[in-house]
Amino acid sequence: MSSGSQIQDPIRLVGLTLGYDRHPAIHHLDGTVRAGDLLALVGRNGAGKSTLLKGMAGEIPCLDGRIERSEAVAYMPQADEIDRSFPLSVLDLAGMGLWRRAGAWRSLIRQRGAVEAALAAVGLAGFEARPIGTLSGGQFRRALFARLILQDCSVILLDEPFTGIDNRTVDDLLVLIRTWHAEGRTIVAALHDLAQVRAHFPATLLLAREPIAWGPTARVLTSENLARARNLSEAWDEGAPICAGPRAEAAHDHSTHDHGAHGHHHHEDAA
Repeated sequence: MSSGSQIQDPIRLVGLTLGYDRHPAIHHLDGTVRAGDLLALVGRNGAGKSTLLKGMAGEIPCLDGRIERSEAVAYMPQADEIDRSFPLSVLDLAGMGLWRRAGAWRSLIRQRGAVEAALAAVGLAGFEARPIGTLSGGQFRRALFARLILQDCSVILLDEPFTGIDNRTVDDLLVLIRTWHAEGRTIVAALHDLAQVRAHFPATLLLAREPIAWGPTARVLTSENLARARNLSEAWDEGAPICAGPRAEAAHDHSTHDHGAHGHHHHEDAA
């Protein structure tokens, strides 16, 4: 992969509310994903992590506010969102990463060597002809990472990349993520394992349908912040409507005043 360094921050969130059928799944989010960030999204199930990644990837529209993107992004959804019964080979799946540049199938014919190299880089040399439905969970995740290699984007979004896979695969994929980060790429990953986040991700956004804290991981993953996230998640009203117009701004301003930098990503905090 070529260098992903850039000057402009790749993603900016402005008064962002995302959700489904006009019910917010995440709301009142402001902040900047900076160039070269290695950022973990953390929160309980239903906290809005996957929704936020889908919004960043352009998969769902904003209910309110906006997402400003200055770079192309590569997005890997949760593995269980991908239909593995579709008759694709491992080579075909990885080769889809070439779609953005010239159309997947034309590129696959011309660049078979590049696809094979990407598969070898994730430990799947010799798996090219295997149907994806025959892969183990770890092998399938490796194939998805090969697809990301071929997308060659400067911003990479990962939704639960390590869930349900073996420790060796987790370790190998973490090495690949660190390599991308060393190249200057920006990586945002939704994760559950807090020990893993503390060990490998220098910045964290803690969510509970709204931002609890965003900044250096050690400052974000405090017992106080985690307790607040748990309490907010338990109190959330699934049927709540989206806040509207000036009332949303007023509520957001009040919330920000109450907990200082928790609702915003301050550059000096995340250095």
